Amino acid sequence: MGAQVSTFYTMPRTTDDGTNGYSLAPSIVGSSPALQHLLGVAARIAASQVKVLITGESGVGKDVLARFIHNQSRRNNERFVALNCAGVPETLLESELFGHVKGSFTGAYRDKLGSLEQAHRGTIFLDEIGDMGLRMQALLLRFLETGELQAVGSDTPAVRVDVRVIAATNRNLAEMVDRGEFRQDLYYRIHVVHLHVPPLRERIEDIRPLVEHFLARSATTLTVSDEAMRLLESYGWPGNVRELLHTIEQVSLFASGRSVEPEDLPKRILAQQPGYVTTQRERRHSVADDLYDGLTTGKLRFWENVYPLFTNRDITRADVRHLVRRGLTTTSGSYRGLLPLFGLERHDYKALLNFLAAHDCMVDYRKYRPGSAETETKSQATSGHRHKTAS
Repeated sequence: MGAQVSTFYTMPRTTDDGTNGYSLAPSIVGSSPALQHLLGVAARIAASQVKVLITGESGVGKDVLARFIHNQSRRNNERFVALNCAGVPETLLESELFGHVKGSFTGAYRDKLGSLEQAHRGTIFLDEIGDMGLRMQALLLRFLETGELQAVGSDTPAVRVDVRVIAATNRNLAEMVDRGEFRQDLYYRIHVVHLHVPPLRERIEDIRPLVEHFLARSATTLTVSDEAMRLLESYGWPGNVRELLHTIEQVSLFASGRSVEPEDLPKRILAQQPGYVTTQRERRHSVADDLYDGLTTGKLRFWENVYPLFTNRDITRADVRHLVRRGLTTTSGSYRGLLPLFGLERHDYKALLNFLAAHDCMVDYRKYRPGSAETETKSQATSGHRHKTAS
């Protein structure tokens, strides 16, 4: 099969209701030689059953390539199950992968089928496998060697599972093996075929078709001016395709005309222009400020937009703290007041606090209460008058 990359692949796959049907597979868009070569190799190995290790920076589309391999394989009528090893606490990863029986641990209120069994006869995609601890690595290795698994807390015979394994990581597993952080035997088990997805900055030819694809997907009639496209193509895209997607989604919401112009682009992209001086801190704050503007105008929502960016590591704790600081400034230090500001409901209050606390993103609200020393200082700086600072 040829690797014509700017086409869309429609393959049979399992739908959400569990039935086999046809739907549009994830689109791999681009025309760069690097991407065409990668897809040519991926299409050739799809017909085999070999295990595949996909490497590349965060946001390059390793998950999309994994699904492409599944959709081109003989297993395409069966399920494709993805498990992000970095997104599950180590204490729960065994249960997520192998399943558990009711009562096997606190909170196990009913039997749960693990991801491996869910993917029986299909494909399992183990994303961020480099984040898996040594104990889980040993359990996974045993499954790969035997093809059998046992749910947590089960006393029944092991279950045999037929599944193709595709793993991915943004880490250097070979170096982790040398440091004793990743098992060498597991490394060789999953490293039968290695596919590396180059970062977006190394395949600039793919940026224009990706931008056009993302705009079309957002059902907008917007076009991009030549100058704006030049800036997009010259930006380094540290977050790769995922960052480009979020940028185009944001631009499509805020663009004032029928065409995206340079002034519609985020500050971090404009900072490339000669004579535009900015600090690293200002660049980071510009990302958070763009998100804050989207939240407060109702064009973005916290759980739907900010939360995925954070869990995918496209924004940092500092960005979230900056959002919270700006919000607390508006609400005079009220965390509850952030709910309508961030597009949240009343029942989201506890979940928001838990999220911020769990990820060290809490900010001292007292600094933003009327009469606090910091508030008074800011007020003095703004008005030019001296006020007595509250003790």
